[in-house]
Amino acid sequence: MSHFAAIDRVPGDPILGLLDAYRIDTNPAKLDLGVGVYKDATGLTPIPRAVKLAAQRLLESETTKTYIGGHGAVEFGERLLQLTFGSGNALLADQLVGATQAPGGTGALRLAGEFIARHLPGRGIWLSNPTWPIHETLFAACGLRVEHYPYVGADNRLDVDAMLDALQRVPAGDVVLLHACCHNPTGFDLTPRDWKRVLEVVRSRELLPLIDFAYQGFGDGLEEDAWAVRLFAAELPELLITSSCSKNFGLYRERTGALIVRASHHDKLIDLRSQLASLARNLWSTPPSHGAAVVAEILGNAELKTLWAGEVDTMRQRVADLRRGLVEALRPHGLAERFAHVAAQRGMFSYTGLTPEQVARLRDEFSVYMVGSGRASVAGMSEERLDYLAGAIARVCEA
Repeated sequence: MSHFAAIDRVPGDPILGLLDAYRIDTNPAKLDLGVGVYKDATGLTPIPRAVKLAAQRLLESETTKTYIGGHGAVEFGERLLQLTFGSGNALLADQLVGATQAPGGTGALRLAGEFIARHLPGRGIWLSNPTWPIHETLFAACGLRVEHYPYVGADNRLDVDAMLDALQRVPAGDVVLLHACCHNPTGFDLTPRDWKRVLEVVRSRELLPLIDFAYQGFGDGLEEDAWAVRLFAAELPELLITSSCSKNFGLYRERTGALIVRASHHDKLIDLRSQLASLARNLWSTPPSHGAAVVAEILGNAELKTLWAGEVDTMRQRVADLRRGLVEALRPHGLAERFAHVAAQRGMFSYTGLTPEQVARLRDEFSVYMVGSGRASVAGMSEERLDYLAGAIARVCEA
């Protein structure tokens, strides 16, 4: 008898598969625009200097490797809440928000999914179309009913009216996932006016918002990117937020994130946190310590925090420059207007509008790797290679 005989092979993750293909490609002109990590001008995913300095301090001062508890490190949670809501926010003083540390933003999303499935049975979760592919599989794995609302139309433009129209028909009580900034995969963000319109629909339909906040600092700035989160937290008594420190702190492999809950009163917050700790106990017991300790060290030290904020500014500006640079490089090919949206989008990704066939040609003929949907990781570009990339795009766009 074989216990494992009936177990089949599943396809590998398409993005990680792209990375494998890129690694074995011998073309010296190859470009990796698939994997969602920030890269500097040399193609390296750097460790911010503030992170290096904080890690060195921890190495010298750390006295134990004991567990840090079900909600994670206390200092991490407190300082992440201040970064998310602003240190003077009354929600902190009134103890209406709490953070439960998780292994990265993905872990925070899984914890949110398990919480919804366990304690809000029968609720569906509504995702933008398109959205980060892991949203789809992660919430389905929690047993949630996954539905979609339109976000980008066939013309590759943000369609807020269609989004609002769909949300108006979402069953009362369902959960709606919103991207706080730097929408993944499209790069199209809602304006403040759009956010207020979404808020009114969410309130009138009595929906529960789950805001995915994975890119604070990569849109318009650390404070500016928190605007929608703070708006919803101020206007609604109940809210879930998933936060990630992967991109803005460069802590990808340290898996540092949190699920933040906003409750109507402090006693209810305690109830909710007790349930989250219980769920986390059966998922990962206690979260990893090092990344959270680094974040807490940076946010708790004025000098390190200033250094870090400047490094986030540099990363954000570099990606914005690459966006504009690609559009300008496409101008001699007569494609600047067609791809003008690339410069208007925010964050690490661009929904380019390229078809799967064009993406395949870019890979096969020019060793330019991106996801089949046409999503490109702008941070994978380099200033010196923009003309090459523009030329390759022009070739595959020829009629």
